[in-house]
Amino acid sequence: MTMIDTSQDLYPTRLTAARPPLTREHPTVWGEAAGPFTREELDAHEARGYTILDDFLSPEEVELYSGELTRLSEAPELAADPRVIRERSTGDVRSIFAVQALSEAVDRLTREARVLDRARQLLGSDVYLHQTRINYMPGFRGTGFYWHSDFETWHAEDGMPIPRAVSCSIALTDNHPFNGGLMVMPGSHKTFVSSVGETPEDNHASSLQAQEVGVPSEDDITRMAAQYGIDQFTGAAGSALWFDSNIMHGSGNNITPFPRSNIFLVFNSVDNALVEPYSAPAPRPEHIAHRADTTPLR
Repeated sequence: MTMIDTSQDLYPTRLTAARPPLTREHPTVWGEAAGPFTREELDAHEARGYTILDDFLSPEEVELYSGELTRLSEAPELAADPRVIRERSTGDVRSIFAVQALSEAVDRLTREARVLDRARQLLGSDVYLHQTRINYMPGFRGTGFYWHSDFETWHAEDGMPIPRAVSCSIALTDNHPFNGGLMVMPGSHKTFVSSVGETPEDNHASSLQAQEVGVPSEDDITRMAAQYGIDQFTGAAGSALWFDSNIMHGSGNNITPFPRSNIFLVFNSVDNALVEPYSAPAPRPEHIAHRADTTPLR
């Protein structure tokens, strides 16, 4: 296990005044471990910060997991569960967290070689689940996610020391350019953008509906968009997007009739386990950021 000096805050954020962006000190692809990604794919991932894999799930698997999403969203025993996040305006289900604890099928998926071996290869170590969720974006009224870096939140509010984590977003519906597909700024993962403003107590209660704290300024977004450009995750149901924890990303509202949903798995290196939050009064709940069990996934 590689020891990290967690007493040092290498990525300060939630500041009282704006500061210039920081150049990332850590790699995106850790080590030279063999695995399902080719050397060329790893080099491209290091440069861009993301990789899209078509046909990651079969049509039968898409049907299986879509059924799980429907079952969980309609389960009466979860109606008032804190793991279920609802839209502010409509009350529709927006996300369900810790889904591996609610679905045996999703739990098995997180341990499959095609998933787990890619996470290990990118992070150069054994991994555990930092967070899982399913996201719903219904047609006509689905609300997007404002521009942000996941690592900024995970560092500030969860106590993740460094950006040695990777996310896998698996599409369960077709991702078109017009139905709220995820947008990413390729290469932006190499820059850490601090945010301004103190973290309110229990910020997660509102930020999971609409993130307003821990987001970059409009000037930062404008500068980064000009520097890196914007790509979009599009593809058929069953495709997967692997993306670095620090890449700048967001999505627009969905006003089309075509819904969008995905399974979202976050793998963290066992060498990067959570400590006390760097910029928040207390850690977020266990169902949002797992800290109780960092046993390597098998």
